[in-house]
Amino acid sequence: MHRIISSDIRENTRALNELLHVEENFDLIYRVITIGGREACLYLIDGLNKDEILEKLMEFFYGIKSADMPKDPETFSKALLPYGEVDLLADREQIVTQLLSGVPMLLVDGYEKALGIDFRTYPARGVEEPDKDKVLRGSKDGFVETIVFNTALIRRRIRHPDLIMEITSIGESSHTDIVLSYRKDRVDQAFLKKVQDKLSGIRVDALTMNTESLAETLFRKNWWNPFPKFKYTERPDTAAASILEGSIVVLIDNSPSAMILPTTLFEITEEADDYYFPPLTGTYLRLTRMVINLVALFLTPLWLLLMSHPEWIPAGLSFLVITEEIHVPLVIQLLILEFAIDGLRLASLNTPSMLSTPLSVVAGIVLGDFTVSSGWFNSQTMLYMAFVAIANYSQASFELSYALKFLRLLMLILTGLFDVWGLGIGVILTLLALVTNRTLSGQSYLYPLIPFRGKELLRRFLRITLPEAKK
Repeated sequence: MHRIISSDIRENTRALNELLHVEENFDLIYRVITIGGREACLYLIDGLNKDEILEKLMEFFYGIKSADMPKDPETFSKALLPYGEVDLLADREQIVTQLLSGVPMLLVDGYEKALGIDFRTYPARGVEEPDKDKVLRGSKDGFVETIVFNTALIRRRIRHPDLIMEITSIGESSHTDIVLSYRKDRVDQAFLKKVQDKLSGIRVDALTMNTESLAETLFRKNWWNPFPKFKYTERPDTAAASILEGSIVVLIDNSPSAMILPTTLFEITEEADDYYFPPLTGTYLRLTRMVINLVALFLTPLWLLLMSHPEWIPAGLSFLVITEEIHVPLVIQLLILEFAIDGLRLASLNTPSMLSTPLSVVAGIVLGDFTVSSGWFNSQTMLYMAFVAIANYSQASFELSYALKFLRLLMLILTGLFDVWGLGIGVILTLLALVTNRTLSGQSYLYPLIPFRGKELLRRFLRITLPEAKK
């Protein structure tokens, strides 16, 4: 597109009408008015503007006299436009992008620049607590799909001049707004430059899946490694705390989830409840969550191995041995139940809320009693998989829970095929996935364990106050 260099409003509006398909779009309002004796044209998107402000501006425009009209748009915006957020734009492409994002555009005859008057408003839901990231104590607000609201929630918590909200847009068609939020005095400047370069180098048509689309374009390597490279949160307090620790928070328009960069395994396992309770309680909650997830990872593969070698089981643990007849191989039972749990989860997501309770009751009866009595599953298999299913909900990260699930499935298959050697190979592959994984900054995924930083590692396990450790 060429720059708007003509002072003839008819030439400018003719070009914009052609670009915007004004006659075909019912929600694109094109209003010709007179301001101070000059012909003017106002473009706006219906439903994305505050009607009361538009009414006040129109009333003011009609009151301007010809003698008061300045010769240049800069003076007009400063002296005669009674609104705070006004930009002067000369590039047609920029004008079209801003207009389609909701910013009304005013063209005045004789001016070689358009005035972008930002009194837009987006449909938005309330900032209620996220369903997944709930806490027992603490703030009950959460991010929404409107990016300006999300930045305001962070600003409310960090009132410091070094808090930066840097905006850019990505997508040839979508022009999705992306905000980098960070503390200028605490962020790693080299990593910040790396993220900025990556964002500026992204060439995609649209971020159709919001955070996931951006994540896949930022980090294309090691797709086979199941462990998440990013931490996602819908809580403004978690995002603000990460910024104060020197991280970068990425906010994406139309998404209620914020991405925290960079992030390690220990940071992903942390939750807000760890800090909303006294140190002793917070430490207990954190260690309990870690132990539960670790047990859930190895419980079923280890039990499957012991069932293949009952002579290894001590006399005090003889109750682990299955006494009833086994009709279906145990490894097949465990794999079926792994997929059945995900099937129930998908069914619950697509079930209307009024039917979710009956569905849970039916599923509990069918999978609990009838499947055991029919001979498909043994009662102990059901018990251990029930523990695994509950453990999946003990931490907020969906990505981490599925990473542990994939590795557990791998160890089950290898143990069923190669016995003790299979379990050993599965453990080695799990460790390799952790050790070889890297954050977006190139840091070790297991920091501060690798490289070892004793004080910082202790802080990851215990809620105690220690001097800050250097990374």
